[in-house]
Amino acid sequence: MAPSPQHARLMRLASFAALALALSLALAKAIAWWLSGSVSLLAGLTDSLLDGAASLLNLIAVHYALRPADDDHRYGHGKAEALAGLGQALFIGASAVLVGVQGVDRLLHPQPLQAEALGIAVMVLSLVMTMVLLVYQRYVVKLTGSTAIHADSLHYRSDLLLNSSILLALFIASFGFVQVDAIFAIGIAFYILWSAISIAREAAAVLMDKELSPEISEHMHELACAVPGVVGAHDLRTRISGTHWFVQLHAELPGSLSLSQAHAICDQVEAAICKEYPRAEVLVHADPLEVVKP
Repeated sequence: MAPSPQHARLMRLASFAALALALSLALAKAIAWWLSGSVSLLAGLTDSLLDGAASLLNLIAVHYALRPADDDHRYGHGKAEALAGLGQALFIGASAVLVGVQGVDRLLHPQPLQAEALGIAVMVLSLVMTMVLLVYQRYVVKLTGSTAIHADSLHYRSDLLLNSSILLALFIASFGFVQVDAIFAIGIAFYILWSAISIAREAAAVLMDKELSPEISEHMHELACAVPGVVGAHDLRTRISGTHWFVQLHAELPGSLSLSQAHAICDQVEAAICKEYPRAEVLVHADPLEVVKP
């Protein structure tokens, strides 16, 4: 089951937008850092450069994940998105370490800042552009459920806090409190590291075939049991791969039904679940009620 052309286009646009934003902000922050000497701006520059690398990885993964299923990958290529999420977590974790090291060094060896106004202007621009990207990413994730775009959104959400912290640090440092810049950089490093751990956990959950939420599974069970002719259902299993949900369950049917009748009811169960959850690909196995274990 391949994503719809609209969903594929949205995912590609979101990936391109994230990469373009990361590279644009990296250039702006590089200029501001060079002129101001702010270590918190250096933290933002490092983060933007690694954001660019992560977004490039994400773009490649989305392109691969959107390929239709083939003979070697009968369930599609969707887990490439989760692999990209792990790659993003690695990049973001590395940026946290670099930012922390720079912050500690500047805390021990404080230096006065210059061109604070330029730095503040660049951070305001970063905030506005990041918020625009986040709104678009949230729209894409809501429509497609993309794991890669969701991971991208999580780390750009952390960038929103990072850029806000840098802006505040530059503002306070402009009054002569230069060590505040380094303290904020260290705090930002810890937050970035926590974001990396969160992204890695979500990606690992997909790769390990974690079930959908209990609420969704229970609703699917109720939908199956509500189909006329279905006496009960059991062994409902779910997993996620990219934008798709794979669902399988056993429907308990009267043993007196013919094979054609049982098949028709199974099709109705599949249709009932897919109507509520269009991303689901459902496999239903019919069990004669007489052989179902209590």
